[in-house]
This record gives sequence, C-alpha cells and structure tokens, in this order.
Amino acid sequence: MMNRGIYVVGALMCMMNCVGSAQPLFVLGDSSVDCGENTLFYPIFHHNLSLLPCNGSDSSLLPHLLAEKMGLPNIPPFYSQNRSMQVFFSGLNYGSAQATIMNPSGQIHQSLNQQLRQVFETMQLLQLQLGEEIADYFINSSIFYLSFGKDDYIDLFLHNSSGVMVKYTGQEFAGILVNQMVHAMRNLYDANVRKMICIGILPLGCTPRVMWEWHNSAGVDDGRVCVEEINELVLEYNTMLDEHIVELNSELPDVQIIFCDVYQGIIKMITNPTYYGFEDAKSACCGIGSFGARIGCLSVEMACEQASAHVWWDLYNPTLTVNSLLADSAWSGQPLYGMCRPFPIQDLLHTSIS
Repeated sequence: MMNRGIYVVGALMCMMNCVGSAQPLFVLGDSSVDCGENTLFYPIFHHNLSLLPCNGSDSSLLPHLLAEKMGLPNIPPFYSQNRSMQVFFSGLNYGSAQATIMNPSGQIHQSLNQQLRQVFETMQLLQLQLGEEIADYFINSSIFYLSFGKDDYIDLFLHNSSGVMVKYTGQEFAGILVNQMVHAMRNLYDANVRKMICIGILPLGCTPRVMWEWHNSAGVDDGRVCVEEINELVLEYNTMLDEHIVELNSELPDVQIIFCDVYQGIIKMITNPTYYGFEDAKSACCGIGSFGARIGCLSVEMACEQASAHVWWDLYNPTLTVNSLLADSAWSGQPLYGMCRPFPIQDLLHTSIS
C-alpha cells in the first residue's frame, strides 16, 4: 500500500511538471478546429473548394488561441501523436475539417461519434500507462472543447445532401443535432470528464459562400449583409443547445459546461465593422469571384493584402483577427461581453471539482 501511495504521488508530480499550472485541453470538432491537417485525404476530398481554410495554420483557430491563453503549447493533432505520455499531458486535437454530428452513409470525414471513440481510446491508453486512479485524476482535471454543427448545415442541410431538407424541418434537424451533442456530453461525463466548453455555430447566413449562392439564386443584389433565413436555422440550433447545457449544469453533479455564443460575437462585428477595425464584412479575403466565394482559397497567393481588414478569410471561415477577438472575449468576457456563459473560460480553470 505504501509503495502504491508513493507511485501515485510521484506520477502526479511528474504530470504537474510536464503540464505546469495549465490544464490539458482536448479538442473535438469540425473545420472550426481543424484546417485539414487532421483530416485524412483532405486535399483530395475537400467539398468546399477551399484548400486553405485557415490563414496560416491551426494556430489561427479559436481553440488554439485559447490554449495559448491557458499556457499550453500547440495542441497536436490526433493522427500526428506517437502515443507517448508526454504528448497527452497538454491535450490532443481530434477535430477534422468537415466533420459532422450526424454520420450519413458514405461519409469520409470523422463524425462526432468517431472522434468520441478516439477520445475513449486515449483514455484507455492513459489507464494502461498510468493506472486507473491517476488516469481518472488526469481526465477529471482536463478541459474538453466541442465545436460541431457548422458542417452539418453546410454539407447536409443547406445543400440537401441525402434529401435531409425533405426529411426534416429546420427545428427537427436542430433537435436531432442537439440531442446527439447532449448525448456526447453525457458520455464524456460518464467517463469522468467534468469541465467542458461547447461552441455554438457562427452566422452561416453571413458567410461569403452563402451570400454568393443567395445572390445567384435571387438574381438581384438587394443590399443584404446576411441571409436571415439561414441564420434563423442556426439560431434554432444555438438556442436549443444553450438551453440543454443549462439543464445539464443543473442536473449533473460537479459538472461545469460553458456555452460560447460565437454567433452573437460575429454578428456584432458584422453589424458594426468599423468599431472593431474591419473594412470588409462581406467578402472573403482569399477566394475568386463575387464575394470571393465562387472558388475558395487554393493558395496563399490568392489572398488579399490585408486579411486583418476582413471578417471572413474564405468561404465559411473567419480571419485570425476575428478569432482573436472571439478568443479574448471567450477568455475574459471582453470586448464582447457575455459571449460565454455562465462565466468566461478563464474562470473554468479556477473552479475546483470535488
């Protein structure tokens, strides 16, 4: 028993030295968390005609900007790790560009359930290497970040893949997605996860590609900045997810789940772009055609000279400047007050789990 106690203390001290004061961050999600590096055959099978969906690398995306604020190094992709314990101590990114919550037949990208299986595989490896007690402590101390839904709407609903729009109304589709997200959070909770961050969907109706498709179908430029009909679909999902997270926080002992409303954050930037330092809130920095959205970003040479002046980088993805504003607001509550609730992410690091 004495040796076991010494081993536990020694292992925990090693973990704290490896991680420092930071808490590990495990990331699950779609193209909001992965630029394609963690997606097998992405250059061959990318659906959105954009080879470079990030202006730089994964480090320009929201979870990686938050990881930096947490004092963590870049979160390595799941497929690049070599199963060494050192890699696990800062966290992993399971996210895959164009991953969806739903898992339709023939999908080649990693769905929510596929990423969850990878998470549980990692947990089993930790238990084998560290022992169940230490592994449970490590998981209990880690933060899990979930950002899904964007590609479900882009690839499945808006483009009516597999007749999804015929099968479901907007409310029904949102309900199916939210129920699966809630199920995923419950599964993580059952695996001893107690700290989670859940990200809503950005305003897809304002993205360059959706605006381009709307103008093509309407045949006129009516001066819209966003397609409200599309945004209403996204709001249905975000509102429903937010409400369920409030219920989970009340129902599950010790759990702390934060919902971050990036939709409202980006809408504020689009509504008042000059206030936030933007010159263009409609067109993509990197792309060809009207709104820079007929063809996506195929090379950095296609990009505009000053990406920081744009809200949008390519067809559906914001620029680093937007993500930096979102990261600051998610972390501290400023300048976009109340974007994350019930409290900013920095407070999550200081909450203790019994």
